[in-house]
Amino acid sequence: MKTLLAMLLFASPLFAQDQAAAARAAAGCGPNEVKFTVKTDKTQHPMAQPEAGEAIVYVFGGEAIDLGGIVIGKDGATTRWGIDGSWVGAGYRNSYLFIYVAPGDHHLCAGRQAYSKPSAALSFTAEAGKTYYFRTRSPHPRAEGHIDSPPETKLEPIDPAEGQLLISESPFTTFEPKKVKPAESDSDSDSD
Repeated sequence: MKTLLAMLLFASPLFAQDQAAAARAAAGCGPNEVKFTVKTDKTQHPMAQPEAGEAIVYVFGGEAIDLGGIVIGKDGATTRWGIDGSWVGAGYRNSYLFIYVAPGDHHLCAGRQAYSKPSAALSFTAEAGKTYYFRTRSPHPRAEGHIDSPPETKLEPIDPAEGQLLISESPFTTFEPKKVKPAESDSDSDSD
């Protein structure tokens, strides 16, 4: 009986972690381990061309936030973008990227790369040949009366005309996955 109780006590945190990961994936987010290296180009403002049978999704990082002069990284914090349980890209504040998606229901997630908790998520239905625009928004913490807590990020759809304007004003983002160093136990097994 004590062995069974001990097994249940040790399994509960693992089960809870699996449930949390499943919930994040259902919200559209990818695994926490996936990280990106990001570059922006202020001189390029490409617009996606529709591909047969797909929709285009533009995502924009939110505006800069004054946190008493604290800004993470050269261009601010890196935001990862996820669709349907996989991270599909990353960017900085005030930058954009686009993604092709199949028609149907999708879950879009935006999360700061430095934090394990996703920032925001929403659901949308894509139609082939259509274009969708979304951005993150973070209210100023002082305006919300929460100066001691990190700003809450919201994900919101934006009007297509405003999306076009943001493309003209925002740097384009390119990204690539960071290489993950194998764990020591993995490198031991690779020596065969």
